[in-house]
Amino acid sequence: MSTATTAATATNGREIKRIDSAPGVPAAVGPYVQATSAGGFVFTTGQIPAAPGQSNGAFEDDVHATLRNLEAVLHAAGSDLDHIVKVNTYLSSPDQLAPYNQAYEAFFADRRPARTTVCVGLWGVSLEIDCIAVVKEGAGE
Repeated sequence: MSTATTAATATNGREIKRIDSAPGVPAAVGPYVQATSAGGFVFTTGQIPAAPGQSNGAFEDDVHATLRNLEAVLHAAGSDLDHIVKVNTYLSSPDQLAPYNQAYEAFFADRRPARTTVCVGLWGVSLEIDCIAVVKEGAGE
């Protein structure tokens, strides 16, 4: 299992942390990081159901795999699901909205953050999810 790789940059006296690689999450496939932490917030890159063995092809499995990837990135950045304030979801078909809502509600239970969901053309994946979360107290920035 890999460990989170972070890089910090000071900007106007404030630190910006970049999470290159969170444990259990596939590495980024382009010139970007999995999350950036600044000003007490974590901004994640869009996560997809891209780890081996996480999905058997059913859309609901894709949703759960994507949310587990998002959770791992948040943890590496010093946050968690309870600290999410906004979720952005990109679905590849309008027909996915009802099963997505069902899986999402079960995953988040009573800690439902603000959310935007749109249908877009994606590159060979069924969905992508990113979020903004608050860094947990004591986790640093």
